[in-house]
Amino acid sequence: MKVKSTLPLETARAILDKALEVGRQEGMKPLTIVVLDAGGRMKAMVCEDGCGLLRFDIAFGKAWGSLGMGMPSRQIRDYLSARPNFQTALAAASEGRFVPVPGGVLIEDAEGMTIGAVGISGDSSEKDEYCGVLAIRSVGLTSNPAEFDPEWRKSSLSDQH
Repeated sequence: MKVKSTLPLETARAILDKALEVGRQEGMKPLTIVVLDAGGRMKAMVCEDGCGLLRFDIAFGKAWGSLGMGMPSRQIRDYLSARPNFQTALAAASEGRFVPVPGGVLIEDAEGMTIGAVGISGDSSEKDEYCGVLAIRSVGLTSNPAEFDPEWRKSSLSDQH
């Protein structure tokens, strides 16, 4: 039996490597990066030295939540900000795996089909998202969101909760 993956391992690894490269070029804090296929299965993961214990769970939750809701985690955050009851319901339905802050980026193919997601945690959420968008673009795929937050450089962990 032959099975074709929505997101080949080679592509997932290239996204992961580029996200790490961008993080190092920009002097970001150590990153944890998770790449999932369209079915939510982990294709690749890396945790740089110095990452906190929860960074994997946060990165996974950003990517998994994006796939589950069909939108990038920044859009989920914006959508849910006025809907706290729905956010609570999503957290319960996902058994806590849902992380609605920027850094979860959908991966789309040339036809606009979602084939996976990348989740990044380690620096500010906007910086995490920046790495994901650039990494997806670097392999010739489309990111959703198509653009990162233009104010990403101004974000810092002291602004995060």
